[in-house]
Amino acid sequence: MTPVERKAEDFVIDAALLAEAFGLPQSEIKARMREGAITSRCEAGVAEDAGRWRLTFHHADRACRFIVDASGNALTRATFPIKTRPQDPKAPHGDGKVAPSDGVAAP
Repeated sequence: MTPVERKAEDFVIDAALLAEAFGLPQSEIKARMREGAITSRCEAGVAEDAGRWRLTFHHADRACRFIVDASGNALTRATFPIKTRPQDPKAPHGDGKVAPSDGVAAP
């Protein structure tokens, strides 16, 4: 398996990449996504970025971003600090488009 796989309109990412990015044991990634402690966002490129997707993961005060092509090949990867905001309890957690690599879709 490549680190990022395309499954129809969704992407599945190797949990080891997120564990490394956030300094967590790989075994905790799926549970933290389920709890909403790790959120994800998938954005499709437009215009000159058509055919690329930006997959962004947030955990605490860190973010990890991948730019991938239509086959799921990671073109770039970046991990960086972010400012934390108070969490709105009514806000959705991620869009369910990206899941850890055990094949179970994120809620």
